[in-house]
Amino acid sequence: MESPVLDAHQKTLSINLDENQYGTIAEIGAGQETARWFFRVGGAAGTIAKAISAYDMKVSDTIYGPCQRYVSRQRLEAMVNHEYQLLIERLGEKRGEQCSFFAFANTVATCSFSQKTPGHGWLGIKFRAEPHQEASQIDLHVVLKGQEVVQDQETLGLLGVNLIYGAMNYHNDPERLLRSLLDNLSVDFLEIDLIDFNGPAFAQVDNRLMALHLVQQGLSKAAMFRADGKVVQPAEVLYKKATLVERSRFRPPTHLTMDLLDCSYRAFCKEQDVEQKEVVVLSEMTLHHLGARTEIDVDDFLQRAEILCALGKNVLISDFPEFFRLAEYLSGCTEKPIGIALGVPTLRQIFDEKYYQDLGGGIMESMGRMFGKNVRLYVCPELAENGIDLVTISNLDIPARQKNLYRHICENGCIRELTGINKSHLSILSNTVLEKIRNNDPEWEQMVPEIVASIVKEQRLFSYGCG
Repeated sequence: MESPVLDAHQKTLSINLDENQYGTIAEIGAGQETARWFFRVGGAAGTIAKAISAYDMKVSDTIYGPCQRYVSRQRLEAMVNHEYQLLIERLGEKRGEQCSFFAFANTVATCSFSQKTPGHGWLGIKFRAEPHQEASQIDLHVVLKGQEVVQDQETLGLLGVNLIYGAMNYHNDPERLLRSLLDNLSVDFLEIDLIDFNGPAFAQVDNRLMALHLVQQGLSKAAMFRADGKVVQPAEVLYKKATLVERSRFRPPTHLTMDLLDCSYRAFCKEQDVEQKEVVVLSEMTLHHLGARTEIDVDDFLQRAEILCALGKNVLISDFPEFFRLAEYLSGCTEKPIGIALGVPTLRQIFDEKYYQDLGGGIMESMGRMFGKNVRLYVCPELAENGIDLVTISNLDIPARQKNLYRHICENGCIRELTGINKSHLSILSNTVLEKIRNNDPEWEQMVPEIVASIVKEQRLFSYGCG
């Protein structure tokens, strides 16, 4: 049973009274909101070696070095590394025996009313979990949702306090640390779309799992990591990039799911407004598929993510049941074209009104939000019931009430038919593959890429060998 949640006053005072914690707080862009808490409660001399706010760009560059973007991870890394190194050089001999040094930093832009953009920022802490131990580090990116600058500032101060307190007290329990970031805060005022744990205190931490927990616990609507497993901020990766995404359960990835993505990629890159070298390709898994809000199996998610990474795919984990919410999210990350790869069965679901009963404008609103920006769907055909003919976007049976809407969207080029799909792959269904895996039917190995089959057998995934 977890202890009661402490407020910011209690957290900062407990740190100030702890003789083993000593460090620097450096803040740029939204006031010294975190440092203010430590000075307000009293006893800050026992904790704060230095508080600094280098607002002027030239002054900041002189201290931390030049940087292309001041609100960036690059600037955050420069800040925490510089301030931590100064602590070691100046105070290591005097305090190093008994102190666990820390350097906290943030670089933030609050909401802009003129540009109608929300605030966002990078926060990080470099610290010793124990005296003499090598430093560990936590970096995170936050989107601020306040309607006023002062709200963003207050949110930032509380988040900074929670991060410092969490690093010092919960580093042995990263999931609890993650939850504690929202102490005395609300997801109405912030979203954390990246957190990255590194160093000896977090040697056993899987940052992909932490990315999943961000979404699972409602701290973020989406989290992303690259094929090498490195967690990244989606908006930073997708900034000014054309984006192609395939949504699937990938349970497991089959020849059909890979063929669908490859064909969509070729079609997407042929578009006049798309430059191939600027395309980012994502394999997206949602925690909540349309009509299927089930209990989340964390291990199962990570297994599928590991397979996708082995296939060289960037992975996006989201909490968007409806496709229009996914499209909106991606549109908020980039102004470039967005392509969504899917099959006819999924397209059929998208035009089913029952999924939009809780939406004020129903299916009409969902389509407006889906295609409000430069979004297009690339649709793979399916085999007809006779196993010979194809069901395509041209002969798909759409409910009578939606036929005119469907025709309008198709005629405007928002739904495009994929060609070049290997017809023999169309009979491969993930559920069938999964059943064959569980029943030890070797036929499944011919339905998935070779690397997928190897990983499934080696790690005994999806109940392999249990049938």
